[in-house]
Amino acid sequence: MAEVRSAEIIIICFTLLHGLTAALNCTSPTPSSLFSELEKNLFSNSLVPPVKSFSYPVNITISITVVGILGVDEKTQTLTTVLWQVLEWDIEGLSWEEEECGAKRVSVPRENLWVPDIHIAEFIGEDGSPRIPYVYLNNTGHVYDDKPVKVVSSCQLGIYTFPFDIQNCSLTFGSYLHFATDIMMIQGSTSEEILQESREVLQTNEEWELADIGVADSTLALEDGSYSEIKYFLILRRRPVLYVVNLLIPSCFLITVDLFSFLLPPQSVDRSSFKMTLILGYTVFLLIMNNLLPATGEKTPLISVFFSLSLALMVTSLLETVFITNIQFSSSQNSAVPHWLSVLVLRYLAVVVCIPPKKKSSRVTVFLNPSTKDPVKSTSSTDISESQSISNDPIKPPSSPPHPLDPTLDELRRLSRDLAAIRHQMDSYFQGTKASQEWQMIGTVVDRLLFALYIVFIVISFITIISIWIWNNSYAA
Repeated sequence: MAEVRSAEIIIICFTLLHGLTAALNCTSPTPSSLFSELEKNLFSNSLVPPVKSFSYPVNITISITVVGILGVDEKTQTLTTVLWQVLEWDIEGLSWEEEECGAKRVSVPRENLWVPDIHIAEFIGEDGSPRIPYVYLNNTGHVYDDKPVKVVSSCQLGIYTFPFDIQNCSLTFGSYLHFATDIMMIQGSTSEEILQESREVLQTNEEWELADIGVADSTLALEDGSYSEIKYFLILRRRPVLYVVNLLIPSCFLITVDLFSFLLPPQSVDRSSFKMTLILGYTVFLLIMNNLLPATGEKTPLISVFFSLSLALMVTSLLETVFITNIQFSSSQNSAVPHWLSVLVLRYLAVVVCIPPKKKSSRVTVFLNPSTKDPVKSTSSTDISESQSISNDPIKPPSSPPHPLDPTLDELRRLSRDLAAIRHQMDSYFQGTKASQEWQMIGTVVDRLLFALYIVFIVISFITIISIWIWNNSYAA
């Protein structure tokens, strides 16, 4: 008798300890009969893990589907997504006949079952997920728990290649309290199946697109034990059209306008004022579009380097214009051009920038010598001599004395000298001295050379930035 009582106590303790349940025997195929059996054999043991022995863990199969990508915040380094989380596990020993109980599966309150404490390790903020009060229970003891989850998770975002960046954010699912000896996480759907289903049901079609999904088993090892985890990797690609249209293309247009401004004559004041207006407009453009740029993280985004480089190029072109203009306007005040500078610039650099040497002018200016005998005076002398010869003639004696010189002749001589001096000054003004002409030519050659170097630097810089964008944008699945 004592042995029988001891055996009954052992069986009862074993049942309570291990959560063992038996096959249900429904009195009729009605919901009330089925739930009466569940209340008697299952709901009363909701605090007990559904295993026969604590030596074996509960196998939790997990699958997710990405329903929406609500946003990526570069400043707070967070990712907001909406998932469908599916958990599945088996209750050992629970079963019933479909014909006898009248149902193959039923929805039961979540509070009446043992539910695993699965959480997301990267989860931060408040849980805004809707509460789903029921789970499905099959006649084989299989539990199907499907619910939507709004996840605000931390993600280390890399904005170096913005707006052509690809982000890799992880979501780690595992038990918050139970070790791997109590709860074992098992991967459900494959990454290809999750990706295909997610793309079919994805609701958002804005800045981000789901490029790929990866799945990996992981274990978090601690001193007291290890935790079983399933880690999902969400590969997100940014759609860059908005930023290309609003940021990059206008910047390229302004750089092109600054490039063509070199066609303006450097001695003109309009060229420098035009470049200053262009710099001011580009600065205002950057201030307006500053809200579209991400917050600076560990690395400065390439697009910020692009904008800084564009502004630096505009400032450099303005300084070059100031330098050339100074040479052009100060050429008349400068001394003679050094021989080495003349040879270097006018003989070699002029050939490099395809500027032919300036031909010497064939124009000859003739100046009258004031000491030269005046034809008017000579004409007067001739007239006097003729008068004297006529006076010697005995037949026709002079009837009156010779007239004095007209004062108009002196005025004409002075006017002739003044006109010659004015012509000399005008020729010197328009043709300039030899030193002035050489400085003008040096300014033209240097302007053309700096313009060529400006083009080369722009091309090399833009190709380098684009290559870095393409290199970092390539993703190997």
